Amino acid sequence: MMAWGQATPFPRFPKAPTVQRFTSGSGTYTKPAGVRWIKVTAIGGGGGGGGSSTVAGNNGGTGGTGGNTTFGTALIVANGGTGGQGTIDNAAGGGGSHSVSSPAIIVYGADGGEGTSNMFQNTGTVRCPGTGGGNSMLGGGGRGGTSNGGVGSAGQDTTGGGGGGAGGANTHVCGAGGGAGGSTVSIIKNPSSTYAYAVGGGGTAGAAGSSGAAGGAGAGGIIVVEEFYQ
Repeated sequence: MMAWGQATPFPRFPKAPTVQRFTSGSGTYTKPAGVRWIKVTAIGGGGGGGGSSTVAGNNGGTGGTGGNTTFGTALIVANGGTGGQGTIDNAAGGGGSHSVSSPAIIVYGADGGEGTSNMFQNTGTVRCPGTGGGNSMLGGGGRGGTSNGGVGSAGQDTTGGGGGGAGGANTHVCGAGGGAGGSTVSIIKNPSSTYAYAVGGGGTAGAAGSSGAAGGAGAGGIIVVEEFYQ
């Protein structure tokens, strides 16, 4: 029983979680004092969309591969998607893979979505649109260019979505979409005081071929670290 006049102690409320976001480059994550565990979301960069061309034998460029996103070097890895082609084969970009190693515990993981490709190739007469980029777990794939020679749309920033392929008019080649970056959500109990990190950039847009259009660039990835004190 409290004695008369003795102050009543205030209850101890848990500290609200904090968040650190990294959207480009590389560096060192530093754990704040008192953090008990962290949840890390990592997404790799998206591949770029392919370009288009109206001249047989002069293809549009293939989009660049997205960069890999890492946390703790090889502890958590979300690889970048590959670029879509601007060739008659018109292969779409593949999605990036993912991996999580102990002591991190994976909650969710998915390879990036593949880009899409267009069946109307090497006709010389058919106007074909470019095709869309793949989606990561945050979506973000760019739209394909219009069939009158439209440029492909870039993936949505910091989602790891693939860039859209370029469309063409009376085309021999329309661009295919780039693949999205891989995605992971993981928990680290009793985390170390620091971790090296790198955020994968988006793949470059495939260049325009003769009288064609350029594809869209892939979106850069992201790392989100949620910090819990209880």
